Amino acid sequence: MFGKKVYIVGEISANHGHDIQIAKDTIKAIKEAGADAVKIQTYTADTITMNCDNEYFQIKQGTLWDGTTLYKLYQEAYTPWEWHKELFDYAKEIGITIFSSPFDKSAVDLLEELNTPAYKVASFEITDVPLIKYIASKEKPVIISTGIATIGEIKEAVDACREEGNESITLLKCTSSYPAPYEEMNLLTIPNMRETFGVEVGLSDHSMGCTVALGAVALGAKFIEKHVILDRSIGGPDAEFSMEIDEFKSMVEEIRKLERALGNISYDITEKTKKNRIFSRSLFFTQDIKEGDVITYKNMRSIRPGYGMHPRHYSEILGRKVIKDIERGTPVDWSHIE
Repeated sequence: MFGKKVYIVGEISANHGHDIQIAKDTIKAIKEAGADAVKIQTYTADTITMNCDNEYFQIKQGTLWDGTTLYKLYQEAYTPWEWHKELFDYAKEIGITIFSSPFDKSAVDLLEELNTPAYKVASFEITDVPLIKYIASKEKPVIISTGIATIGEIKEAVDACREEGNESITLLKCTSSYPAPYEEMNLLTIPNMRETFGVEVGLSDHSMGCTVALGAVALGAKFIEKHVILDRSIGGPDAEFSMEIDEFKSMVEEIRKLERALGNISYDITEKTKKNRIFSRSLFFTQDIKEGDVITYKNMRSIRPGYGMHPRHYSEILGRKVIKDIERGTPVDWSHIE
């Protein structure tokens, strides 16, 4: 599913205002912005939680959603299941990959019917090992966000996939704050995560702007996921930390430029650089001197441009005599020296 380039995904999540046309328009805009894929979420309030308003189900952890219950939040945020086929068909029609995050086995079954090319495990589901094993058993790439997990829980999730014979695993560095503060991103974990678990690594980014995504790519992330909204005025649970389309498009463009700049490990000099070497330093006679005169630091210097001898010969040449008259501004050459 993923090639050599960074795989960029626009996450719609709840950013459709319960209007399927807005969902379709967002898919189209994400494609036009240059992304590789669009992602949705597959759950209902009843498949992800239960309709209960006792203290356990109240949201009061200092989040954007404090003051409501889990059930009410997910009623507002979910993507209707009856939309799924239409959205998958539309994405295929316009030529962009679409996949989803399932939150229970029935969601996996629905996505299998739609021939999803991959599965995303959300951060808060990383501890649901039976669900992960069921997802991994479908033999599709599994992308796992690690936002709330300990290193031990990440290992459990990776092991669960491998126990099902699924080695197509991508872990996403993620900070489960909305929006996520820069000082909590800890992007240096990305190369360590790859080394520790022997899998591809990316970023699920809830921070504002594209700074964190670019930093992740520079550190080797091969997958970038950002929440996208057509216009924040649409509102909804995720609007505040989602990128508008022009911001998302700019991020995609910057990532593609950064990829070109990262290139490969190379000490080669490009053809253009070779031409510009003429402006490097070399040895020149800086005074008129006569045949038999001694070369000194006053009449020979290392200066630009690069037509003379290499500066490494400076000490070797000092104190020697010239064998002919030389004009000021002449590049030093062995043929001038006794």
